Amino acid sequence: MSRLTVAQARRVAVAAQGFHERKPAGPVTRAHLRRLISRIQVLQLDSVSVAVRAHYAPVFSRLGPYDRDVVDRAAWSHSARSPRLLVEYWAHEAALMAVDDWPLLRWRMREYTHGRWGREIVKKNPRLADDIVAAITELGPSTAGEIETHLGAEQRGRKGPWWDRSDTKWVTEALFAAGVLTTATRVGFARHYDLVEKVLPPEVLAREVDDEEAIRELVLRAAGALGVGTEADIRDYFRLGAGQVKPALAKLVADGELEPVDVDGWKAPGYLRTGQIVPRVERGTALLCPFDPLIWFRPRVERIFGFRYRIEIYTPAPKREFGYYVWPFLLDGQLVGRVDLKAERASDALHVVGAFAERGQDAVRVATAMAGELQSMASWLGLGTLTVGRRGDLAGALRRAV
Repeated sequence: MSRLTVAQARRVAVAAQGFHERKPAGPVTRAHLRRLISRIQVLQLDSVSVAVRAHYAPVFSRLGPYDRDVVDRAAWSHSARSPRLLVEYWAHEAALMAVDDWPLLRWRMREYTHGRWGREIVKKNPRLADDIVAAITELGPSTAGEIETHLGAEQRGRKGPWWDRSDTKWVTEALFAAGVLTTATRVGFARHYDLVEKVLPPEVLAREVDDEEAIRELVLRAAGALGVGTEADIRDYFRLGAGQVKPALAKLVADGELEPVDVDGWKAPGYLRTGQIVPRVERGTALLCPFDPLIWFRPRVERIFGFRYRIEIYTPAPKREFGYYVWPFLLDGQLVGRVDLKAERASDALHVVGAFAERGQDAVRVATAMAGELQSMASWLGLGTLTVGRRGDLAGALRRAV
């Protein structure tokens, strides 16, 4: 069995996510996005917009400043000249994935026949599903609220968190999870549902993939996107089960698609795409949003980078260690710091609430590089200034660098 040092595993992981490549010299195009998706597979969606929506950030981190319409058009519009490239589904969590990959997740759609959550509500309302499908057939792309109004359903509960959903919203979401509905477009991030056959090409819907073959393909893609990963790492990428991944790994190893490797300090074996090149130098500098696929699986982040990271959005403010929406900072292939960011539109500023360096890092070096990435981000977001608060051990050096 081959052996890797932690440094080699880290270089493989960073390169696999596209950080070792030079950013495009000209405008980022649909072709750039397609190539990126073929590498990282998915863009996670999240409703938090304190800095920028999560699905836009990994593209910026890897390709640099770009027109976000490139992602919007790829995900939520279609024309003969520019067919839809991405579609929404539960591919990691809620995520954008390649349209062509829809058949790889049909097994999950069958598992979610009654939705992912609130199944008892869905099971108690079998006729409501038919009514919702009929409403969308008549109305075209519609929000859950528009569907509810059309059906004359009574709103239940105040507007707010997911647990306040009406029965109509629960069942609509269940139909989304079951692959009956998908997102035709988004307006102000509100999802407009439509029938899958109205959104996806007929050749994609007609393609059948055996469940075991689909799982093997997902496992192979996860391993490729990770560069090197344990069974647990690979399971997490598409949120697969151990019973699915173990036989898939065994078959892929037997077929010569994956190679087991020992990584120094790892308690479990890693898996590497056969023929994977191990980069010789540390490369890759970027701000990483909390939902970037390089840092999804926190145990792996600690193993590879020695970097402990937790999202503190739901932690009461006085108990937060680093801040509300904290971006780890990748510098020359290593996680060397983190920054709590907020886009303050009223003052036309990207505001650094707090900035922190990892222990043993050169604060001036980290702050200088971080300042450049933050200025690029502010410009990308159309914000005129970059301001730095006083929280964190890196704040002073960052203010001077800015």
